[in-house]
Amino acid sequence: MHTVIIVIHLMLVVALTGVVLLQKSEGGGLGIGGGGGFMSSRGTANLLTRTTAFLAAGFFATSLLLSWLAGLDRTPSSLINSGSAPVSQPATPVAPSSGGVLDALKQQEQQAPAGPQAPQSR
Repeated sequence: MHTVIIVIHLMLVVALTGVVLLQKSEGGGLGIGGGGGFMSSRGTANLLTRTTAFLAAGFFATSLLLSWLAGLDRTPSSLINSGSAPVSQPATPVAPSSGGVLDALKQQEQQAPAGPQAPQSR
């Protein structure tokens, strides 16, 4: 059910975008809407306006339906009445080594490697 409505919703989005892009710009904000051209008659403008209104209503309806369907699966829950939180043991702190990072690296160098190793630059 969700998938069918989502597919219809996406088809409405694509169609609405296409119809809006086909309409003639009346404000001329970008300077490209003036003059006669592909769609200059009143009948075509009327058809595109009605088509836009129909597609916008469908988009609005499918948006509301999808949000309503998403809310159906939710169950109310309370943080107060949910019981106690799980008790966990705090982590045991690691005692700092006496020498720091450089001493730890020297100790690692002194240990024999277990297998072949890549040459190191000095």
